[in-house]
Amino acid sequence: MLSPFWKLSVAGFAATAITYGPARMGFGLFLSEFRGTFEMSTRAAGQFSSLGFFGMLVGLFAAYWLTARRGPRLPVALGLVSATLGLALVSRAETLWMLYIGVFFSMSSAGFAWTPFNNAVNQLIHDEDRPTALSLISTGTSVGIATAGLVALMADTTGFSWRAGWVVFAGLGALALVIAAPSLRDVAGRPGPGSKSPWSALARPSALPLYGVALSFGLTTAVFLSFAADRIEQAGGLAGMPGGTTPALVFMTFGLVGLSGLATSHLKARLGLVNLIRALMLASALSMTLVAVAPTAWGAVILAAGLQGTFVMMMSAILAFWSDRLFPDLPSLSFTVALMAVGVGSVLGPILAGEVSTQLGGEIMFLCAAYVSAMTAAALSPDRVQERPSRTVAA
Repeated sequence: MLSPFWKLSVAGFAATAITYGPARMGFGLFLSEFRGTFEMSTRAAGQFSSLGFFGMLVGLFAAYWLTARRGPRLPVALGLVSATLGLALVSRAETLWMLYIGVFFSMSSAGFAWTPFNNAVNQLIHDEDRPTALSLISTGTSVGIATAGLVALMADTTGFSWRAGWVVFAGLGALALVIAAPSLRDVAGRPGPGSKSPWSALARPSALPLYGVALSFGLTTAVFLSFAADRIEQAGGLAGMPGGTTPALVFMTFGLVGLSGLATSHLKARLGLVNLIRALMLASALSMTLVAVAPTAWGAVILAAGLQGTFVMMMSAILAFWSDRLFPDLPSLSFTVALMAVGVGSVLGPILAGEVSTQLGGEIMFLCAAYVSAMTAAALSPDRVQERPSRTVAA
């Protein structure tokens, strides 16, 4: 029998692999195909992506409410059902409205199916093992993204329609549900112990860096996930790659290099929280800059995708254990609020980027995103970033 550590880690890995993999990233991965099928402009693509990320925000609210009343198993199951149904609906979409509804439900699953694991981990796993478990769970995204890229590549090279890829994604969503639901049986109906800290503790000044980093992270990553592959494809793609296969390569590289997220806890211990976040923000800025100025250069594109993959996976793990450490008495709520900040950034990013691209072009759009990451790195101050609660807060 698996230990609670491995049961939750495997279940969380499977849940994030589908919900933060094809369910959340699939729109950007297949944007070029959607453009051709539905005659979609860049402005409309930005609006669609933002509405999808709004679905994630709705899922975050619902997941917290359900976890607080019924425990973490129910919202995870609902999230994976939402992912499966949304992915299946996209595969059958004949109109823009059908496409949007499918994207909305698939992307909302990302809000449902991750934050409850912070609650489950807090209930069943010892304090010293939590960062490793949370890193494993968040890194499931890497495998999900790489798998989505592989499915897209196979569809392109074998002549199958993009719809076949989304049928595969829906099947993987159903498989993740079968894996995750039984693994959360021990916390079904168990919201966890009541909090000793008031919700107002989440608004204390020491939490502002967490929310600021989360907002910046959401804004920039949503731009990359929504538009990077399309920017490269619209610029002509990579030399030697068959038409339509460049986005698949970008997301496969993103996902595989993103497995470096497994080293997040180790790097944080060596570099410290502030230095690691600074390095990751600068990596994001370089990634965006490369997509802006060299979208058809092999080395630049591969490096950009790898840097962004590392950034997304490590920052996801950091937000998970940073919120858990800073608010040990509010593990589910604190992570939910951090991801809400990510969600707000994710809603604003694509719609603003779509307008900038329409008015000023794709190069300026990505340079603006690079500026946001660079300024976030510059704004971080070691004397303001706190990882543990002060002594006046119950732990």
